[in-house]
Formats: sequence, C-alpha cells, structure tokens
Amino acid sequence: MFTGIIETMAPVLIKSHTQLSIQRPEVFNDLIIGASIAVSGVCLSIVSFDDVSMTFDVVEETWNKSKLGSLRVGDMVNLERACLADSRLDGHVVQGHCEGVGRSGKWIVDSGKLVVHIPKDLNKFIIHKGSITLDGVSLTVAEVADDHIIVALVPLTLEKTTLGTIKPGDLVNIETDIVGRYLYTFIHEKTALQK
Repeated sequence: MFTGIIETMAPVLIKSHTQLSIQRPEVFNDLIIGASIAVSGVCLSIVSFDDVSMTFDVVEETWNKSKLGSLRVGDMVNLERACLADSRLDGHVVQGHCEGVGRSGKWIVDSGKLVVHIPKDLNKFIIHKGSITLDGVSLTVAEVADDHIIVALVPLTLEKTTLGTIKPGDLVNIETDIVGRYLYTFIHEKTALQK
C-alpha cells in the first residue's frame, strides 16, 4: 500500500520486453528483493538491485494497461516505497493498481489547474473533491465532467514530481479512489440483487 506522496523521481535506465531498470535513489537505502515500489503509480516488485539501479519484472498486462509501455530510456518516473504500518497517511490509500491511462489536456493559466482526459469507464468512480492518483501522485479532484477531470496542483507537487513537466497530450497513469470503487460496486450490486 502507498499514500500517493512521492518520495523522489529517477530516470529509466533500461527497458526490455520483460523488465524495467530505474536509477536507484540514494534515499532508497532499505531495499530488499520483493519490496514493492510505486513507479509512476504502478506497484512493481524489485527483482534485483545494486548501488546504481533497481530492476523490476513487468508483465504484458502492466505494459498494456499503464503508460509504462510508452516509457523510454531517460524518461523520469515518480517513486514511492510502500508505507509502513505506523506511517502517517498523508495522501490517501493507494494500491498501485493502475486502472487506465489518461491524457493531459490544457493547463488553466495562473491557477495551477490541469485538465486530464480520462477513460469513460473510470468516470463513474470519480467524485468532486474526491481523491485520485495520477502518475502515483495523490490529488484532489477539483471538477468532474463527462470526459475529463480538473485537478489543482500546488507548487511543491509541480517541483517534486513529474507532473511539473507534463505537457498537453502526455499520458498519465490513473488509479481512482479505492473507497469510491468499492462503494460504487456495493451500491450497484445491491441494486441489481433487489431487481
């Protein structure tokens, strides 16, 4: 489990059909084989590491369902280690289970707001002022429309995450709020049973 509070960014070093290697940040000094790392919001398990890099196996489903498939060597990714049971939950509960890929739209000038076009099947899980994870970053939904959302980004988020360099048309990994997903599913399954 993660919180959506990004610890650092690092570049992609190697990408093959089955693995992704990322530069190991100095602050990641407690790595073990099998440890979970959120890589731009996608939970991956470390299969090997050294002083310079950390390597993850990536299956076809992950390449296809996230923007990891479009990464190139040198691209920066957001990184977060799994939270500890006694950690503060500063963001929200994030699983690292990317549900789909959105596309960034325009910046709303001078407001720090970004339009993000989302897959239609995810819209039902998103609520105004609810939580959402974009590229692993815990954010609050400022506005919801049929085919897009608007999120507000504070200067610290722009400085410390890859969202600070996002351009219109860039891909973003999306994970909707787990509470909203379960609540929506529960309500709709209960309604279906009552019919």
